[in-house]
Amino acid sequence: METLSRLLVFMSLFSGLVSGFALQNLPITSFEESYTQLFGDKNLFVHQDGKSVRLTLDERTGSGFVSNDYYLHGFFSASIKLPSDYTAGVVVAFYMSNGDMYEKNHDEIDFEFLGNIREKEWRVQTNIYGNGSTHSGREERYNLWFDPTEDFHQYSILWSDSHIIFFVDNVPIREVKRTAEMGGHFPSKPMSLYTTIWDGSKWATNGGKYGVNYKYAPYIARFSDLVLHGCPVDPIEQFPRCDEGAAEDIRAAQEITPTQRSKMDVFRRRLMTYSYCYDRARYNVALSECVVNPAEAQRLRVYDPVRFGGIPRRHRNGKHRSKRSRVDGTESI
Repeated sequence: METLSRLLVFMSLFSGLVSGFALQNLPITSFEESYTQLFGDKNLFVHQDGKSVRLTLDERTGSGFVSNDYYLHGFFSASIKLPSDYTAGVVVAFYMSNGDMYEKNHDEIDFEFLGNIREKEWRVQTNIYGNGSTHSGREERYNLWFDPTEDFHQYSILWSDSHIIFFVDNVPIREVKRTAEMGGHFPSKPMSLYTTIWDGSKWATNGGKYGVNYKYAPYIARFSDLVLHGCPVDPIEQFPRCDEGAAEDIRAAQEITPTQRSKMDVFRRRLMTYSYCYDRARYNVALSECVVNPAEAQRLRVYDPVRFGGIPRRHRNGKHRSKRSRVDGTESI
């Protein structure tokens, strides 16, 4: 308990900056201006401020939304409050994808939040795909140093032509550096931002041992402070429009300082529970981008049952983008 308390203090001291630029200065746009409902009918609710969204999973359906624009690189962020109580089988996803444009060779950068049984914590999974390389999953899983159901916490993705960095409350938790050996497995085509909640009973909790129990529905995930700060791309011309400020911020954000790297090392040493880099049942030899740490390999040689599932294809279906579904309301978060 004392070790955990020290970690909580350690992490809280580091909120405020992301790799040298101020996150609080980035633009937050309205739902109406920047997003379209993807699926879920009335299970998506936009609050009166126009910038806060509620997604619900019930017996009928999950729900989700997608950015209106495609982006080639950028910084993407949301403050998220996850459902509480029994949430086994529930998946909340905040991710980049172009599966609606490139069905057989899509790219993806994922934050997935995996629910759990009572008295057990939510877990966070990150993953990347490039050029349809779903056979080469690059998943990692972590615990968090806080309860993500009690309040909003910020989850962010930085994507450039050479780096992908995942942040939680402005703390970098994972860095993927592009290597020549990765080839097309590094995401390199324009992507949209997706946010969804759905039923992942077959894999999300203990390899599918525990599924969604709709006795505890509805499951409600709340989102605010949605940031799309990058280089929009015309889907026809495929040419990015990146203003000088966004380009500079992307360059700044990919530079992790020594202090930040120290914090990331502490997080990974204490809270990472699984990494594909050490899963010899899947990969006889670690993939090229893996930086193998013998002590980490020893610690992670045993892990809870791990089973992986992709974002359901219908969540990427382009037909959902053909018209905007507007949902208005007056309820406050």
